Amino acid sequence: MSYKSIKQWPEGERPRERLLKYGPDKLSTAQLLAIILRTGSGKKSAIDLAMEILNQFRTLKNIESAKVVEFSSIKGMGDAKIAQLKAAFEIGRRLIEEPRKKGPVFSSAEEVYKYFYRLKDVQKEEFHCALLDAKNRLLRAFRITEGTLTNSLIHPREAFKDAIRESAVSVIFVHNHPSGDPTPSKEDILMTERLVKTGEIIGIKVLDHVIIGENHYVSLKEKGYI
Repeated sequence: MSYKSIKQWPEGERPRERLLKYGPDKLSTAQLLAIILRTGSGKKSAIDLAMEILNQFRTLKNIESAKVVEFSSIKGMGDAKIAQLKAAFEIGRRLIEEPRKKGPVFSSAEEVYKYFYRLKDVQKEEFHCALLDAKNRLLRAFRITEGTLTNSLIHPREAFKDAIRESAVSVIFVHNHPSGDPTPSKEDILMTERLVKTGEIIGIKVLDHVIIGENHYVSLKEKGYI
């Protein structure tokens, strides 16, 4: 059987393309290492080289702690590839040690309003989500979409995607009314009910949905819709 480089493989089998299509968690350790190595050597593909590294060192911890000279027995592992591996492991180590900046604790709709106060001046409707931990401390806030909001536009999958990925305990949704009047529309109420039901199913509580207007706000929780 003739040797084929990864570039000659069917697109659906190439590690980099698979990562972009399915996500890094769907790849094997050898495939992830192959992406870091980028290329193989001689008649060895990057996958072959990655497998050889795994066979020699057995675990990722052993690869991470190996000295440069220990890679010398693997043909094709020059200084550039060793440096790529070492850099990747060092980034992972720094990520683990990186301190997480603590956000504010939201104990009332007024505090949410003050945090998102700038939305009162935005000329388009924007729908935001605040991810919270068990103590209602903000983990991260981000915009989900902008434009005229409808029940069909805010899909629960998009609304809760980041909350699931970041293990949020609860969420607060926020959007603005460019008209300045924060009175919830029928569409706002239906959308909120849909999001609350989705949250109950997946185990992430919707604490509130705050609508921001001109120097005023409305909490759908305080109005009894949550």
